[in-house]
Amino acid sequence: MRVELIQQAADVLFDVPDETHEEIITLIDAVTRDSETSAPNLAAAFGEWCWLVYTVHGDVIEVLDVGCAR
Repeated sequence: MRVELIQQAADVLFDVPDETHEEIITLIDAVTRDSETSAPNLAAAFGEWCWLVYTVHGDVIEVLDVGCAR
């Protein structure tokens, strides 16, 4: 179930190339394990080509920016 939700989240990021979705899924999965960031702190996760800027509000992760260098 979790993988399906992560895939759906990556799929809505239509502004990035299809081939980068797997990397974004990996980044989203990594930030779900972030137990230290809390509002209003910003955090970022970087992959080989992509990045996420996010903040955490309780149990909710808010992705503020996502992009790819490809």
